[in-house]
Amino acid sequence: MSVKIRLRRTGKLNAACHRIVVTDSRNPRDGRFIEIIGFYDPRHNEEKIDLERAKYWIGVGAQPSDTVKNIIRRAEAAPAPEAAPAE
Repeated sequence: MSVKIRLRRTGKLNAACHRIVVTDSRNPRDGRFIEIIGFYDPRHNEEKIDLERAKYWIGVGAQPSDTVKNIIRRAEAAPAPEAAPAE
């Protein structure tokens, strides 16, 4: 079984949004998946990915698509959000 990390299209016609999913490469684009690890909205320039889970899946052999590879690279380069000081 070849596992891929790729985009799954959601949203309306001409208003696409994507979920980042881990899936068997034989499944169709919007078909069955193993796990949702993030989302990507190109229209509003929003993206979020669970880097811990992405690194786990890559570690066990999953192959990210080119777009997902770029999203992971941007997420790693982005500064981590600072936690609010506890009072």
